[in-house]
Order: sequence, then structure tokens, then C-alpha cells
Amino acid sequence: MRVRDLMTENPATCTPDTEIPEVARLMAEHDCGVVPVVRDGNRVAGVVTDRDITIRVVARDEIPNTVRVAEVMTEDPVTVSADADVDEAIRTLTEKRLRRVMVTDEHGGIVGVVAQADLARHADPETVGEVVGRVSEPTPTASETTRA
Repeated sequence: MRVRDLMTENPATCTPDTEIPEVARLMAEHDCGVVPVVRDGNRVAGVVTDRDITIRVVARDEIPNTVRVAEVMTEDPVTVSADADVDEAIRTLTEKRLRRVMVTDEHGGIVGVVAQADLARHADPETVGEVVGRVSEPTPTASETTRA
């Protein structure tokens, strides 16, 4: 089975210049927690998540309509080809500890998003448990990694 068979197609996208309230509206309208950031047409430049908005805007008392996506997005996100085997997507999510990955065409253009839940519907229960367990492991906070 290929990633294209499981992915959510044609996700809502934004550009690095998009203001945060517009991205939040896109997330609400499309019932999603991630919006791919594109430039040069449809090429993936990054991603912005609801967590990015919470941690990098709200928690810092920033005024949302003064913040652009470029200031909070994760640049150069991990991607997987739409033609890749589902097992490759599972490995990518597990190794990189991701909940979702951007799906691209042969030119690097965004064509979809595949999430843990998409894979869970088609993978064996043991594999699903491994992916969820690995991705859900806590990561050290900034203060924990800078302690002497």
C-alpha cells in the first residue's frame, strides 16, 4: 500500500507571510492541527502547528496579528513521497518521533498529510502500538537540556 492511499489530500496551506490568526482560522475551518507552509507555488517550506501557536505566540504574550508564520514555523519539515510504501511512512514517524508527516510529489510540492491515525487504520496493532509509544515518549525540555 502506498502513502497516497492513506493521506489526507489537498491540505490547507499558508505562506511564511501569513498572520497567525489566519492560520488559526484555517485550522478551525479544516479541523486540523497542522498547516503546511509553502513558497514558490506549492513547495513545502515548513509547517506550523497548533502547538507552535500556543508555545511561541500565546505563552509569550505576543499579539497574534503581529506575528507571521515565518516566526513560529518549523522549517524544512520531514516529508515522505506520495509513492512511498506505508512502511516507510511508519518508519519515518517512529524514527523522527512525529505525529504526522507532509506528503510530497516528485517536485517537492505538497499533496497531502499522513498522520498516526491514518496509519493506525491500516497497520497491525503491534506496529501501531510501537509508533504511538515511540512518538509519545517525553522529550527533554529546554531547561533540562541546559542544566549543568
